[in-house]
Amino acid sequence: MSRLDTHQHLLHPGRFGYSWTNDFPVLQSAFTLEDYWRAAEGCGIEGTLFMEVDVDDGQCAGEAFYFCELAQKQGNGLCGVIASGRPENEGFARHLDAIAHPALKGIRRILHTQSYSVSQSVRFRENVAALAKHGLTFDICALQKQLPIAVELIDACPRTSFILDHCGVPDIAGGDFDDWSKSIHELAERDNVACKISGIIAYVPAGAEPVATLRPYIETVIDAFGWDRVIWGGDWPVCNLTASLRQWCDTLDAILAKESTDSLEKLYSSNAKRIYNLKCNESH
Repeated sequence: MSRLDTHQHLLHPGRFGYSWTNDFPVLQSAFTLEDYWRAAEGCGIEGTLFMEVDVDDGQCAGEAFYFCELAQKQGNGLCGVIASGRPENEGFARHLDAIAHPALKGIRRILHTQSYSVSQSVRFRENVAALAKHGLTFDICALQKQLPIAVELIDACPRTSFILDHCGVPDIAGGDFDDWSKSIHELAERDNVACKISGIIAYVPAGAEPVATLRPYIETVIDAFGWDRVIWGGDWPVCNLTASLRQWCDTLDAILAKESTDSLEKLYSSNAKRIYNLKCNESH
């Protein structure tokens, strides 16, 4: 089964600043497209979508332009870009104009590091709602406890296409499964939301068995959203905090071993192409 990775990070510390990596020494180095393809050997990945890496303030446009231009190069497997944005800022509309590019597919604003009030402002919601007329999606990266706020944002922007990153960042170590499951099903009631099965390998507690630990979370997401509104992401190199990209792929393969080829093709490829409006004609 071939895969389209909708959540691939690339870090170029010689070009951009990533202050958040100060807490993660393993991520304080360059992670290039060439490094990614080496890590992806044996995973069946044929194309990828670059996901913004929360660069330091003032560098969002530069990161977007750099990787959009990289995505325009033939044969490197990069199908598009999700760029960083600050919808809470007055100049957000100008930012969108500045980064407009055929390879740009969506915007993400990291919310789990921000106060709840950021996404609750009128300006934030109006700017996210305006993404629809630009044909851009909005990736939501929020903690489990912030998911009710995500519901409010989505309800305020009914024409915008949302993707919930990392299965809503469940508090696996905390064990509050029922609260997370309730929020996931509430989010899934909104037809303009899809869920990205990504990142959660990094939340497996030390010593726990990944397949057994993650199975109920993945099965809940699929049950809530259905096979037409789930997509897959590798979250490399952040996944390296607990597992390699290959180990994450193997874990998910084990969990989904009994699923049909048609269902897996939706998860790994066709849903992403539809939701992000991707045209990946050339494989790596």
